[in-house]
Amino acid sequence: MTGRWGWLRWISPWVALGLAAALVIVLLRPARPEAPRAQAPAAETAATSTAPALPAEPAAADASAATGPVLLSYADAVDRAAPAVVNIYTERRVVVRSAPALPPQLGQLFGEVWPDYRERVERSLGSGIIYDARGHVVTNFHVIAQATQINVKLRDGREAAAALVGVDPDTDLAVLKIDLKTLPIMSFGRSSRLRVGDPVLAIGNPLGLGQTVTQGIVSATGRGRLGVTTFENFIQTDAAINFGNSGGALVDAEGRMIGLNSAIYARQAGIEGIGFAIPADLVRGVVDAILRDGRVVRGWIGVVPSDLSATDIAQFGMPEGSVLVRQVYRESPASAQGVTPGDIITQVNGAPLRGAQDLLANVAMLKPGQGVRLRIWRGPPREAEVREHNVRIQVGERPQRAVLDRSS
Repeated sequence: MTGRWGWLRWISPWVALGLAAALVIVLLRPARPEAPRAQAPAAETAATSTAPALPAEPAAADASAATGPVLLSYADAVDRAAPAVVNIYTERRVVVRSAPALPPQLGQLFGEVWPDYRERVERSLGSGIIYDARGHVVTNFHVIAQATQINVKLRDGREAAAALVGVDPDTDLAVLKIDLKTLPIMSFGRSSRLRVGDPVLAIGNPLGLGQTVTQGIVSATGRGRLGVTTFENFIQTDAAINFGNSGGALVDAEGRMIGLNSAIYARQAGIEGIGFAIPADLVRGVVDAILRDGRVVRGWIGVVPSDLSATDIAQFGMPEGSVLVRQVYRESPASAQGVTPGDIITQVNGAPLRGAQDLLANVAMLKPGQGVRLRIWRGPPREAEVREHNVRIQVGERPQRAVLDRSS
């Protein structure tokens, strides 16, 4: 017995030392990761869990977080459209007085040594777009009006003299022709599908600096009553359009032309961010007509209409949208049927009007030889009291002189 207790007393310290060492090892050893549990089948999970499952994070979010934010760029659109935008340089000769401040009698004393008048060359600039592979270039009519020399410069540095093919002052469009090969061609979009807020780019040659691109949005469509052209259906944009941009391209985010830059509104008043472009659908129709027939054939009755104020319409009880006949051209279809200045037109072919532009557009869409029925209000002094008349007029072809007479 004594031997057994002796043995226990001898081994106890060693057992205690071993336990202490094991405890130290356990405390200092890093914890092992817990083995993943096997996922329960979907049916079992749904049956045993009452908490709604959280949606998984989309993979796109992880990708964007890894690669950073995506930068929006229109460089591809510019690369597609810009080569087909050209710079246009024009010259015209004008006759001016040699010394406007001096009286004519003083100039007559010197005879031919001091002539009263002299010629001066005026230079202007603008932009245009290459319409087809045959070398047709489209620009604004006001860019090349009265020009005696027209030169076109491409983005790749090539230059050529341009010949005038045809013009349409009513929409401020002109078609030129250059003799160059392997030309970049402008791709057309559908302006009828534009929505307010769509991004657009204006490409042109502002201030003679060279090809420049500005960016904005479509601010409005169908703008009229600006007094810029006879038929107005402009796209309004806040993309910067400066002097020299006229005739350049207004393109969408894919580089397709949806408008031809045409005008800046109220620049003299210091207003910025309001520019206008001719819709691409209208450009295409006018240019195709010029290339096919040499001109644009439109209906015409020979009246110059004017919008009535809301006060006049309310005071005289006329239908809203009625227009006043301000002028009737001599020997015109309207004059032959007794239409005179002062008449009020309320309807065209039984449909109410929406203003002077609506009357012109309705008549212009008719072919020469077709008939059009006007509803007219006529009062003193031609009538004792206000009376309504139906007048049927045979539509003629709108002549070039009608535009010139109106502007004079």
